[in-house]
Amino acid sequence: MKLGFENKKQAMTAAVLGIVAIAVLAYEGIPFFTGSSTSASSALTLTTTPAASHAQTRGGKGRKPRPENLDPTLRLDLLASSEKTQYEGSGRNIFVSQAEDIPAPVARGNTDGSKPGEDATHYVTPTVPPPPPIPLKFYGFANSPGEPKKVFLKYGEDVFVAGEGEIVDRRYKVIRISPTSVEIQDVVGSGPPQSIPLTQG
Repeated sequence: MKLGFENKKQAMTAAVLGIVAIAVLAYEGIPFFTGSSTSASSALTLTTTPAASHAQTRGGKGRKPRPENLDPTLRLDLLASSEKTQYEGSGRNIFVSQAEDIPAPVARGNTDGSKPGEDATHYVTPTVPPPPPIPLKFYGFANSPGEPKKVFLKYGEDVFVAGEGEIVDRRYKVIRISPTSVEIQDVVGSGPPQSIPLTQG
């Protein structure tokens, strides 16, 4: 009689599958037996908590006062008195557009910031002080054949050679070079370009 396990490979596979099946059943069955008391106690807690809170409410803690008059009968005398009430308005028709009475101003309005009694035409706009002059001196050209124009600029004891678009002393930018002057802008002060004339020495 053949049992179907002629091949050792098939027998090993069947044994491994059997062990895995037993392990899965044991894993699924252990929480069922060990967790039943826990789940039952939690279910008991959940079911008893609302009852206990309801019992506390009945006992008087957190109880809302009930209105004393709970008579459901219809009071015809109160209805009759409310029907006799008439509306007495202010006399204004809310369905018709009417111009409201706006009181006249007591004194002349002031919107320009001047004091009352002061003429607004004398208000002076504050002037912005001019930027400080650039301390560079332009005293010559440094031209080489085939190269762009460059100039000599003196700042104290220091002498700089710069062309258009270059920055001198990490602050002053040469904007334009003309035959008689140089336009330089203070990059740090952000002021407008200033024209420095050609000087000797």
